[in-house]
Amino acid sequence: MAQHSANALLIARFLEEHPRITDVAYPGLESFPQYELAQRQQKTGGALIAFEVEGGVEAGIRLMNEVRLCALAENLGAAETIITHPASMTHADVPPAQRTAAGITDGLVRLSVGLENANDLIADLDQALSR
Repeated sequence: MAQHSANALLIARFLEEHPRITDVAYPGLESFPQYELAQRQQKTGGALIAFEVEGGVEAGIRLMNEVRLCALAENLGAAETIITHPASMTHADVPPAQRTAAGITDGLVRLSVGLENANDLIADLDQALSR
């Protein structure tokens, strides 16, 4: 879990600075709304990151099509990095208004960071977001 968390923090910091990402939710980032609470309750930020890709559904689908190291899956949590775009995958059949009410925006991407080299994952995300 320590390696999952270390990788996730590096990736979350990368995403927070990327111009195509409009929001990053990760408890290990100081920008996380409940950062202080997370610091008191957790030893690390964990492996799960949620982020918003600028451009909505189309941008989310494009990202899913372009990543090479992240496995596409509708469940999260494994040794390998898993990525999902809820609006086109797990919640595709949910009406857009209900998705939005539940906090599932069109560009929301969920990333469960695995044990791969963090720099390799960052490079993969960067190339995918640049297309």
